[in-house]
Amino acid sequence: MPQAPAGSGPRRRAVLAAALAPLAGAGCSGEEAWRTPAPGAPAAPKDALIMVIRHAEKPYAGGVGRDAEGEDDPGSLAGRGWRRAERLPRLFPPAPGSSLPRPAALFAAGGKGAAPARCEQTVAALATALRTPVRTEFAVGAEAALAQAASAAPMPVLVCWEHSGIPRLVRALGAHQLPGTPATWPDRHDLVWTFTRRQGRWSFRELPQHLLPGDV
Repeated sequence: MPQAPAGSGPRRRAVLAAALAPLAGAGCSGEEAWRTPAPGAPAAPKDALIMVIRHAEKPYAGGVGRDAEGEDDPGSLAGRGWRRAERLPRLFPPAPGSSLPRPAALFAAGGKGAAPARCEQTVAALATALRTPVRTEFAVGAEAALAQAASAAPMPVLVCWEHSGIPRLVRALGAHQLPGTPATWPDRHDLVWTFTRRQGRWSFRELPQHLLPGDV
């Protein structure tokens, strides 16, 4: 008579039956117990990677910026800001040696005023390089709505924002209590803040851009 393989037969069935008895009593199989959340349990937030930058350099007090056509405009970026914007694509694939993941969605501050104009100017070259449109439906002050939209967008996400609104965005994401997260954006234009959420928990990193001479 052929022998039953090890671990099979009545004994194995009895062990499995004993292990699954509590699940069977609850009216579910072992597979369902792993894959089906408890009734009423909130869905876990999806994993996310949201990168945040400040708009590039603006004119010093009393200085004059330049708009996209090269005309004097105090509400636009300074010359150094335009150079940073032009080099921003170097941070992301497909640029050789890029240090950050390629954004699948871009957001910049919208509305009227200098800050929205500078945010859009900062990511214009990047949007062209990535062939990705820039979403500008949220104005500074609407960080709660921005956080919701960014969290639902394809990942990774890059947000270019006005510096005073960035702490509100971080709070709206629920990442403001992370160790090491600054309470305010420093007086710098050469940083990238990255917020990574895995299994419902955020982590934070601050990375330098190293795009222009003088970047720390």
